[in-house]
Amino acid sequence: MRAGEFSLAAALVLAAALPASAGDAAERGAMVDLVASRRVTDARVLAAMRKVPRHLFVPESVRAQAYADSPLPIGEDQTISQPFIVGYMTQALELEPADKVLEIGTGSGYQAAILAELARTVHTVEIVPVLARRAEATLKSLGYKNVRVKAGDGYRGWPEHAPFDAIIVTCAPDHIPEPLVSQLKLGGRMIIPVGPDAAGSPWIPQELILVRKTKEGMKREKAFDVRFVTMTGEAEKKK
Repeated sequence: MRAGEFSLAAALVLAAALPASAGDAAERGAMVDLVASRRVTDARVLAAMRKVPRHLFVPESVRAQAYADSPLPIGEDQTISQPFIVGYMTQALELEPADKVLEIGTGSGYQAAILAELARTVHTVEIVPVLARRAEATLKSLGYKNVRVKAGDGYRGWPEHAPFDAIIVTCAPDHIPEPLVSQLKLGGRMIIPVGPDAAGSPWIPQELILVRKTKEGMKREKAFDVRFVTMTGEAEKKK
């Protein structure tokens, strides 16, 4: 472990050991109330969002905006998703306590923490190594023992731990990756944004799609238009 990583982890352990301020709790509650007013009605999802301290998953420079219903920069040209999107995508997975979940695009680790409150195990893959290390340190400092973080190419999934009951993708390829489809259990659900590069095609929306794997094949249902950072790695070669 590098010295910088140890310092970050130690600081996060100390922060997690301190009780949340009344201000943090009130702001988090207001954020969740807003999310609940926008088609996120699953009580377990809302309870998880009330519990997880989003402000510990964002840089200190933007911590004052941690409970706004908006995405925020987390470094390395990446963002933490808007709370409504986190709530909606999590709800769409219809998670059960015994489920095993794969997340593609760990980012700050906030979405993984929400999933960890609802599922038995979470396997999360992040292509940017510094973000993977940072997210792992944050999650460990907060006591999440049911999350495994891997630095790697999310397009390929995590076949060693397949099949998964649910898969959530928080970056947008221009098609649904076949490796992820193959790693989804029969009866499993995958929520994924699909569409063109957000930077290269700013006026063409991506689509948030819920996929169900059935005996008859893959059933797709569009939720609404979104804008996510583009999936990189193997996905770039498939274009």
